[in-house]
Order: sequence, then C-alpha cells, then structure tokens
Amino acid sequence: MSTREDLIEAITHRVLAEIQSQCGPGECSECSGGCAASCSDKVRCMVSEGACRVSYQGNGADVPADLAAYIDHTKLGPETTSADIDRLCDEAKTFGFAAVCVNPVWVKQATSQLRGSGVAVASVVGFPLGANAPEVKAAEARRALRDGAREIDMVLNIGALKSGDHDLVERDIARVADACREVGAVCKVILETAVLSDEEKVIASRLAMSAKADYVKTSTGFGPGGATVFDVALMREAVGPVMGVKASGGIHTAEEVREMIAAGATRIGASAGVEIVGGSTSADKGGSSGRY
Repeated sequence: MSTREDLIEAITHRVLAEIQSQCGPGECSECSGGCAASCSDKVRCMVSEGACRVSYQGNGADVPADLAAYIDHTKLGPETTSADIDRLCDEAKTFGFAAVCVNPVWVKQATSQLRGSGVAVASVVGFPLGANAPEVKAAEARRALRDGAREIDMVLNIGALKSGDHDLVERDIARVADACREVGAVCKVILETAVLSDEEKVIASRLAMSAKADYVKTSTGFGPGGATVFDVALMREAVGPVMGVKASGGIHTAEEVREMIAAGATRIGASAGVEIVGGSTSADKGGSSGRY
C-alpha cells in the first residue's frame, strides 16, 4: 500500500469481507460487520495471529482458572468507596486477575493492598472523555505512576481524531506513553470504538502503535457501546500480532471473554470478573460491579 488511506481501506475491507464470506446462506441475518458477535467462530478463520488465540472446551460456566490472567478486574464508577477497593483487591488476589483498574484517587490504596501479590495496579488517564490537553494527561499519568500504578489506560483525543488532526492525536498518546516508559509501565490507549467509524478505528490503532503505546483498547465502558468481536478483530488486524489488544465494556460472561480472545484480544476489562471465572458473585460479597 502506497498511502495510509490505501492501507486503512484495505484493512477495513478485509475484515468485513472475511467475516461476511464465512457466513453461509441463512447463518446470519444481519451480516454487515456489526453481526460479528453472532457468528464469532467465523472471525477465528480470519485472525491470522496465533500467540494470543486461546480456545476452550466445555461449558462456558466451567472456565479454566487461567482465564483470569486475561482480566483487568475493574471498578471505575463515581460511587466507588474505600471498602469497594479493598474488596476489589481481595477478589483480584483470590482469583488471580492480571490487574485491578481503578480511578487515580484509589491507586495508593490498591497498591498497598496488592503489594507482593503479583496483581498489577492500573489506572485511567483523561477518563472518560479524552478531552484533556496532552500535558495534563502526561501529568496525570505521572502522578498515578508515582502512586504505584504500573499500567495506564488513557483515552485518546476523540475530537482531534474526528477533526483529522492526527498529529495531535499521536502527540497526545506519545506524551503518556513516554511517561510510562520512564518507569517501565504499560500504556493502553482507549479508542471508544462505539463513536468511531471503522476507518477511524484503524487510524487510531495505527497512531497508537506509532506513538509506541503497548495496547489499544476498545471502550471506556461509559460510552454508547462496549466491546464487540468485530472491533477487536479490526484492531488486531490494524496493529498486527505483537501489540496488545484490550476488549472492555459490557463483557459479563465467560463465553464473551472466549470470543474476544479468539478474535485477538490479549486482555479483558470487566467488572464482572468474579462471575466470569465461576466464583461467587460480587453481589454476594457486597457488590463490586460497576460500569466497564
């Protein structure tokens, strides 16, 4: 491909064409890309990378314990209390989640609770709108990192992306990615896919890769929609096999997790992590669920 536009068009058309071509007559009544969630097994034929693809056998309720290693156990609602954070961290240690993801104000507490456990602390930057100035996002990231976070989930500048100001979008991401690299932390870039066109999703994914972020991520969980198998596959195709892809927003079951992993996700953001891995519900323990 000689230009970025050619590459974007080729990637978008390839994902759409491959998904649609795998659906036989009568298999899918709404095969226009968004239907990928209803025929997700077909997506597996298209996603060519291998290291991030995991298959499971049996009932979705009997998920292997190592599925937890893909999950960021999340509590980002405005009503979150100190007790909620303690509960979130206890659950993360019990079930072996990859990380807890909390708002910046709770990073110190989560870091203290999880010290020595092997569970990472993630925090959010420019959340949930992404409309902060790059220097503000970088400062917010550095503060969370000083408090102990070792993963940062930042929201890109959605308005700049839609305005075609790709230089600003890349610079915005790079400032946070640089702050993360200073301490060996992980930078994830939230695209908020529900408000983007397929072309914009590809552009955003490639700008994040160019800015040296470690992951692209589907959603904040506070937008008009969450993760879809199609978006995960599109993002995976855009960034290739090495960069991480995180699916987040509206993921509540083991089956949904398996579909996201099959499509190329290497990390899952979910507030329903305990239910997903087959433990007792958060409601039974006093409630740790929240929008995400």
